[in-house]
Amino acid sequence: MGRYAGKKAVVTGGTQGMGLATVKALLDGGAEVLFTGRNEKTLEVARRELGPRAHAVRSDTASLTDIDALARAVEEQLGRVDLVFINAGFARLGMFEHVDEQVYDQTFDINTKGAYFTAQRLAPLVNEGGSFVFTTSVANVTGIPGMSVYSGSKAALRSFAQGLAAELLPRRIRVNAVSPGFIKTPTMGVDGASPEELAAFEKEGNDTTPMGRIGSPEEVARAVLFLAFDATFTTGAELPVDGGLTQVATPHR
Repeated sequence: MGRYAGKKAVVTGGTQGMGLATVKALLDGGAEVLFTGRNEKTLEVARRELGPRAHAVRSDTASLTDIDALARAVEEQLGRVDLVFINAGFARLGMFEHVDEQVYDQTFDINTKGAYFTAQRLAPLVNEGGSFVFTTSVANVTGIPGMSVYSGSKAALRSFAQGLAAELLPRRIRVNAVSPGFIKTPTMGVDGASPEELAAFEKEGNDTTPMGRIGSPEEVARAVLFLAFDATFTTGAELPVDGGLTQVATPHR
């Protein structure tokens, strides 16, 4: 039997990158997983790949109507769950003077408002002793040109995780966050980036990360599952998964 046999989990933003890696790790460990995505094509690809213990639901985290429908789908297909990994996110680079209201609202609707109400709607379905994990970002604690809106949305999410950790203590539900640095995903975490921009992001990550390389989605997934199931005396915490980027000085190379 796998280490997650009998466990049930929800992963938002589970069709690629860190979310998909977490879904796969849960399935490999014997869990049953419901995962979401906005793009029907990528959902269908994941649905075919992952097998019968994975349930794909099209859901837009920016829509409260979709969040309500997600809660109904979770209750109907899984019943009670042991983990909710709120991973769906959005980032678009834009210098302060060029940010418009549409990008600002979209960023906060997905990363902040959507995450908050997803947690609110799914909390009644989480077993006592279960867990929430949010995806935040190293941008919470570093000033990065072009990422002020994204950074603010993720900093708010970090505070939400602490507040929800306090409120869910009576049910012994732990609430934590993973804070990824540069991770090699299809988008490198940035919406609409060109192949040249993606290559530049990867080079920057390799050059600035103290460990000398960017991370993998699987490394983030292992951190998520550690917080979800193994870190039983940890709540309200944010775990950096960044190769030391926010923790130690970059060595001269």
